[in-house]
Amino acid sequence: MEEYSVSFNARPHIDAVQLKNGQTIFVVDNALDRPERLVKLAHDFGAEFVHAEGSPYPGSQLLMPDDFSSRIDDFFRLHIRSRLKGRRSLRMYSRLSRVTMPAHLLDARQRICHRDSAGVDADHTISASVLYLFDNPALGGTVFFEPVASDAVTESLVEDASNLSAAEFGIRHDWPPSYMTQSNAHFRVIGRVPAKWNRVIFYDGRIFHSSDIEWPELLDDPAGMGRLTVNAFFTCTRPAQ
Repeated sequence: MEEYSVSFNARPHIDAVQLKNGQTIFVVDNALDRPERLVKLAHDFGAEFVHAEGSPYPGSQLLMPDDFSSRIDDFFRLHIRSRLKGRRSLRMYSRLSRVTMPAHLLDARQRICHRDSAGVDADHTISASVLYLFDNPALGGTVFFEPVASDAVTESLVEDASNLSAAEFGIRHDWPPSYMTQSNAHFRVIGRVPAKWNRVIFYDGRIFHSSDIEWPELLDDPAGMGRLTVNAFFTCTRPAQ
């Protein structure tokens, strides 16, 4: 896999983007030395991308090799972990991801913003990252939200998205079949980060967020890889009190 090997910027400039709720997104441009190698990997292994039946991800994914995952994990531990209130790393994984689904086919879970904290207990932190591997910023960065209603009402909405059909969810909550990019009666936008070639962002995985896809028709890219990203997830202990 040497032809796909990349290194992370050893002297990164880390920008802090403040959200309206006081939390921070950390942004690193020029993250990799040879990002085009990951695009080549995606091309060469395109047949191995999987769109898992029942998955909430609106596209196909490929688990990244251990070599890459260990490098992004090292970068996270050196430069980001303490900024996101993590103490000791417990586990992580990364995957190549392509959003490909037309808006009218999205199920209820794929219409609403989401968190990355499923299965992570309150004693641990969950951090996430998105590495953008496409040139066209119109394919969409990442938008962040906070709930308008109480935790109980929000949790009920999320459960409905998991349990109701797309049609039932749309009728009950007046929710159209589209990628979520704007505030509505249930969530308000608290910030967004535009996509940029070779940019990686890190954030608290308990923040509601969504791919900021305003023009889903651009996702259909038969000549290329479209909205290609690397998504990584890091579970850590919390600092001692």
